Amino acid sequence: MNTSDLNFLNKSVSDTEVNTAGTHKTPPNYVFQRAKRSRDDMDDSLIKQLNEFKEEMKIMLSSFNEKQGKETHKINSKLLEIQQSNIHIEKSIAFLTAQNSDLQEKINRLEMQSKEDKKYISILENKIEDMQTESRKSNLTIKNCPRINGETKEDLLEMATSLFENIQCNIKKNDIKDIYRVRGKTAEKRNTPIVVEIGSTILKTEALKMAKAFNTKHQNKLSCKHMGLKSQEDTPVFISEHLTAKGSRLHFLARDLTKAGIYKFCWTAYGKVYIKKDENSPTIIIRTEEQVHKLLLDK
Repeated sequence: MNTSDLNFLNKSVSDTEVNTAGTHKTPPNYVFQRAKRSRDDMDDSLIKQLNEFKEEMKIMLSSFNEKQGKETHKINSKLLEIQQSNIHIEKSIAFLTAQNSDLQEKINRLEMQSKEDKKYISILENKIEDMQTESRKSNLTIKNCPRINGETKEDLLEMATSLFENIQCNIKKNDIKDIYRVRGKTAEKRNTPIVVEIGSTILKTEALKMAKAFNTKHQNKLSCKHMGLKSQEDTPVFISEHLTAKGSRLHFLARDLTKAGIYKFCWTAYGKVYIKKDENSPTIIIRTEEQVHKLLLDK
């Protein structure tokens, strides 16, 4: 600091200035400066806000994690239940599969046994059929003859011998081993067949041949009057072989082949059913119903 400055500072205020100092009307011009926040204060505020934000985020995340944990626990419980349920289902399926396999094996064995039984039954039926056919080989039946009141075996014998005489067949009473009328399914059915058991197959065949020849030669076919009956004389009667139930069924079906015009001839001999397309065709033996149905389809 120089001498002039010191003099200025040391210079006292003059009297004039002193006197005029109190009468100056203009107030002194005071200038105030705003206090500015320091950078450290700003940093502290930001840090505080960040810390508060961190705490809020921690609380939010903690609450979210807690909720998620509860939900996850519930889901895990459900998944565990589902897993246990699936295990039980798998065990049940495995049990049922094993059981089904056992049942299928049993079914297969039963089916095989059933096939074997059917074959054996078929063999037995054929044997029975052959036995019945053999036992009836010398029998014939007289069909459509009305039953008379109080009919006896002697009446039947008289009617049969009268019929044989009219067709000129040499069958006497001594040639007839037995004679009877087949029982009807209902009491009202009175014209059931009469079975005649003849002692000789040759005589039976002869009787059938003579009956056919008689119907061919005479316009008036065989009827009740040829059996010596006075009532219902014009009722036609028919002589045929004494077939088994199976043979009768096959004969009935085989006649459909002739009615349809597929085959020309159909007849029975010794309990068997035969068909023939024409005079030059081979003879076919009808053995089963399926055979008849096949022949009908192959027409």
